[in-house]
Amino acid sequence: MKVFSKTDIGKRRTENQDRVWAELLGTGEFGAAAVVLCDGMGGENAGSFASETTTNFISERIKRGFRPELNRNSIRNLLITSVTAANNLVYDLAEYDQNMIGMGTTCVGAIVFEGRAYIINVGDSRVYHVFGDSIQQITKDHSYINKLIDDGEITEEEGKTHPKRNCLTRAVGAEPLLTPDYYEIELHDDSILMLSSDGLHSYGEDVNIAEIIVNNPVSKICDKLVDYALETGGRDNITVAVISVK
Repeated sequence: MKVFSKTDIGKRRTENQDRVWAELLGTGEFGAAAVVLCDGMGGENAGSFASETTTNFISERIKRGFRPELNRNSIRNLLITSVTAANNLVYDLAEYDQNMIGMGTTCVGAIVFEGRAYIINVGDSRVYHVFGDSIQQITKDHSYINKLIDDGEITEEEGKTHPKRNCLTRAVGAEPLLTPDYYEIELHDDSILMLSSDGLHSYGEDVNIAEIIVNNPVSKICDKLVDYALETGGRDNITVAVISVK
């Protein structure tokens, strides 16, 4: 199993509010990999603080809590409780610091172990599953635009240029109570799990993203995806991570 990540400020931003942690969790008879990726929101340094606090908190919980003897339900609980606890932490910090009011962050996390991917999501960062020549978006965006699309009020193409395309309906730290989405999927021998902030997928096409992933060595995928996002304009921070089961 292999895991890689990369983050880039992009061409338009003065600060990178994205954060990512990607790591192999074991060696020897068992192997697992995990990623936590967050895209902060908030003025001045608040977005960066929210994303960094959340990434560090959840990654530490995973490193301390993951063991090869955990069953599927235990891994699910580890991810859900880690994200909800991070939400409480970020929300409370914002309540006590006037400079941090309104801060929050997206968060996608994944643990890959024994042929399965365990995935958690809040916000509009995403997880994709790529296998063969196929690409499948696993997570569902918690965004105002996605609600409009689901309700049939606008098309996906119209959503890409909608003035409220950056408005989230769910974020870590935004509300005192949070219910993250949870997904669990079986992987194939050639599966690659790709996590990204919206600086990649909001400005690129899934078919182009899949082509890059399929046609490059796994060690080069993150570099190539960031290059692709920069070529499409680099209008936001760009962060990607990949886990390959090979």
